[in-house]
Amino acid sequence: MAKKQSKTIKVTYVKSAIGFDKRQAKIVEALGFKKLGQTRVLPDNECIRGSIFKVKHLLKVEEEA
Repeated sequence: MAKKQSKTIKVTYVKSAIGFDKRQAKIVEALGFKKLGQTRVLPDNECIRGSIFKVKHLLKVEEEA
């Protein structure tokens, strides 16, 4: 039986959270980012999408298959 492949999104941390609300820095950290320029492949679900929406000005998001 073949495993069902879940959708993913590619997210890159492009702008520092310094100078923004502390909650936004915590969201970026919760998404797993530690350094600027870091890219992560995350599952495409409502929870991740909601977190990304809160800090969309700090991230670059690309759709993946």
